Amino acid sequence: MSQDEQKRSAGRAAMRYVEDGMIVGVGTGSTVAHFIDALAERKHCIEGAVSSSEQSTRLLKERDIPVLDLNAAGELALYVDGADECDDRKYLIKGGGGALTREKIIAAASKTFLCIIDPAKRVSTLGRFPLPIEVIPMARSQVARAIVKIGGQPVWRDGVVTDNGNWILDVHGLRIADPVGLERDLNQIAGVVTVGLFAQRPADIVLIGEQVMP
Repeated sequence: MSQDEQKRSAGRAAMRYVEDGMIVGVGTGSTVAHFIDALAERKHCIEGAVSSSEQSTRLLKERDIPVLDLNAAGELALYVDGADECDDRKYLIKGGGGALTREKIIAAASKTFLCIIDPAKRVSTLGRFPLPIEVIPMARSQVARAIVKIGGQPVWRDGVVTDNGNWILDVHGLRIADPVGLERDLNQIAGVVTVGLFAQRPADIVLIGEQVMP
């Protein structure tokens, strides 16, 4: 099975967790795009979706799925999103698509966070994929210097502006043995908006293709 077929399989398998009348939190990325396609087949059974990015909002609207504001929706029963890496504890690296801040907000607002990935995204230790960090533009260099001091190699994702008007540093060279602690420490650097570590709020369920990760 090709990687795209594995992503499609995971996106469709996520529909097992969608119940009638739900407002569904929807993440961003190629695997989630397959989930949105599957969700469109049951769009008349759900109340709508809360989107994590302008990209996903466009896909949802193209399929006539109502897009709701999180402030109005309140706590969500389910959030479905992909990941760039996932370890055995269901800790994640996210943000390759640049939507990490809104993704983290929706994950925090959801009772169940369902992560859908293909097998290539599963790792024993996080850090092979560069860790995205969203920063206030004026703080880019300051944050980069602080990251160098802890052993990371920050690279500015030049030309990329997030949906929130901020910039992204991709941090290379980290082997993340303590994701919870690193997330906490990076969050304390002035100018950091969001860290692409989802460890303080990890996934509740991970689907690798159609299979539930134990």
